[in-house]
Amino acid sequence: MVMLGKKFDREIEEIKEQEKKPKREKSLFREYFELIAETAVFVFFVMTYVVQAFQIPTGSMEPTLLVGDFLLVNKFIYARPQGAVEAFIIPAKKLDHQDIVVFKWPRDLSKDFVKRVIALEGEKVEIKDKEVFINDRPLEERYKVHNDSQVFQKGNFYQYDDVIRDNYGPVVVPPGHVFVMGDNRDNSLDSRYWSFLPTSYIKGRPWLIYFSYEAEKDAYQKNGIKDMIKKFFRFVFKTRWNRMLKVIF
Repeated sequence: MVMLGKKFDREIEEIKEQEKKPKREKSLFREYFELIAETAVFVFFVMTYVVQAFQIPTGSMEPTLLVGDFLLVNKFIYARPQGAVEAFIIPAKKLDHQDIVVFKWPRDLSKDFVKRVIALEGEKVEIKDKEVFINDRPLEERYKVHNDSQVFQKGNFYQYDDVIRDNYGPVVVPPGHVFVMGDNRDNSLDSRYWSFLPTSYIKGRPWLIYFSYEAEKDAYQKNGIKDMIKKFFRFVFKTRWNRMLKVIF
């Protein structure tokens, strides 16, 4: 029993000696590496499931959204919750009239478009002389603009694309779809031309303009040296400061 007691006391002393020794600190490289790795994982999660950066390339949503606006898109807002707990913590919003949405263009899923929801599934849509009717009632639209005073009538068969710009339908939105249009009504490639939008193609809703500068139409597609120089000077000298951090409604 005495020998066991001495052995136990010796082990206690060894433990105390170990505690007195200074702990090895992490190297500076390892600390930076862990910080970068954690940040990368966080950014990847956020950009995959929470928000998406998006640039306005055309004027189809003017004056609400301008060419050269850089947006953060809320990808959570229309997500379907999995279970009651998730639905309570992160309640999803139902699509509604006049919601602005970013979506995969049905004719080319590699391209993202941004438009406004005009009609929901089961609703009748008709355009008469540029005015939109939902279920035979005129839709109040303070946000839209018309830059062309000319109105194309249905009797002009040889200008079909022009006719449906100003006189369209009536059509009924099928289940699982919505009807979308741009705010710049006379210059928007929308549901009038490529039909209804499947709701499964909707990626989210624009939330915030985090940067904006005076850009040319489709400037993001031009990547030559001269184009890059132009972009640089536009970033420096043509920033729209009044649109920075503007919340989109």
